Amino acid sequence: MPTDATVQRSTETAQRSRERVLSPALVAICLGYFMVILDTTIVTVALPALRQDLHATLSSLQWVVDGYTLTFAASLLTGGTLSDRLGARRVFQLGLGLFVLTSAGCSIAQTSTALIGVRLAQGVAAALLVPASLALLRANYADTASRARAVGVWGGIAGIGAAGGPILGGLLVSALSWRWVFIVNVPIGLLAAALTARYVRSSPRQQRTLDVGGQLAGILALTTLTWALIEVMHDGVGATVIAAATVSMVTALAFVMFELRGSSPMLPMSLFSHPVFSAGTAIGLLINLGFYGQLFAMMLYLQHELGYSPLVAGLALLPEGGFVAIASLLSGRFTARAGGPARTMFIGLIIGGLGLLGLTIAGPDTPYAMLVLPLAAAGFGMAFTMPAATTAVVDNSPAGRAGAASGAINSARQIGGVIGVALLGGLVGEGSLSISGLRFALAAASGAFFLGAVLAAFAGSWLRRKQRARAEPAG
Repeated sequence: MPTDATVQRSTETAQRSRERVLSPALVAICLGYFMVILDTTIVTVALPALRQDLHATLSSLQWVVDGYTLTFAASLLTGGTLSDRLGARRVFQLGLGLFVLTSAGCSIAQTSTALIGVRLAQGVAAALLVPASLALLRANYADTASRARAVGVWGGIAGIGAAGGPILGGLLVSALSWRWVFIVNVPIGLLAAALTARYVRSSPRQQRTLDVGGQLAGILALTTLTWALIEVMHDGVGATVIAAATVSMVTALAFVMFELRGSSPMLPMSLFSHPVFSAGTAIGLLINLGFYGQLFAMMLYLQHELGYSPLVAGLALLPEGGFVAIASLLSGRFTARAGGPARTMFIGLIIGGLGLLGLTIAGPDTPYAMLVLPLAAAGFGMAFTMPAATTAVVDNSPAGRAGAASGAINSARQIGGVIGVALLGGLVGEGSLSISGLRFALAAASGAFFLGAVLAAFAGSWLRRKQRARAEPAG
């Protein structure tokens, strides 16, 4: 029987653990990631006002949104490498400074061309922040269970940014102007910088040469892939799209060769020999493919088919974001108690896949109330899965490669989002919305989640076999 003293010591230990997780360092790290995710959604609501003020074309508006995602995805691996080489805190602070400067630059842009240019630079800042933030989580939380909870908080704050972006953007545009959707980042970034300087412990620096060839090949492969996927939506399969896709494939092969043969690769192919790392990275791609593809399709459905305004459509999608923070926090706690991320990923992917499948009932006469539960399940499943997938990748990589590992999964997630929006959005139809295409797109999104669940089950089975193999000699 435990004594009162034992119970008291256990309570004090648990309290100290909570204090270690909920710290100013975690606030600083989460604020940086919050800005990155907020800027993926907050701009969308401001586009009509931006178009009127800057006399922007529809294509320019598309690139205001997609330019940020393009450079974000293309620069993530480089950001991870710099985080390992220069130290995560230094790169995180550099990212914060650049994000604040580019946000201010966006707010004073006088032409759509200038705005697109600064948005491209803002994507680079985001690519510096995200891998460094995960490396800092690893450096500041040595205990695996505490780190899993911290990653859950990190993911929950990002979920709040994603879900709250359209609403905050709508309020700022209505009350002030579209420029405030960028100005809002300035105080957030400055607060994060101050807290980082005071409280955040850096990760060890790795003395390695820069993988210039791999970086250039990776950036070119991702850039041309993103460009081809975006442009095929507007112009179809033409000569330029085929050329871009060809360049992407060739440079992707070159990237793999650089990483296999280089003396200091930014993404060692040996990382993928670990089944849990590979499964977590693939799951990161699949959940963004399914979720953001569905988000794009549902936004078209709500506005074009049901006639909702952009702000009302954003509010209609709140069930997806309403449980994001809770699901992310629960994910971290469940992963800590389950002793690993595989079971968490499997549960989240099944719930999310069922929610996406439930959305296939959407049609011209479908009552909105019937969509609430599937939307909530899709959002919960996504948010429950994402921190666990991140934990799977970061925890199953060498300590000196935390930045590269976090760059890998976040790059995979961004690529998944780009593919999902391009492919599933294309199924819905560009001119007039097709209900049959919408349902097929939602079914495809569900299939991406269920495929991820298969990978999570495989990862869990592999981990259990390893645990049994380690226990047998002791028995």
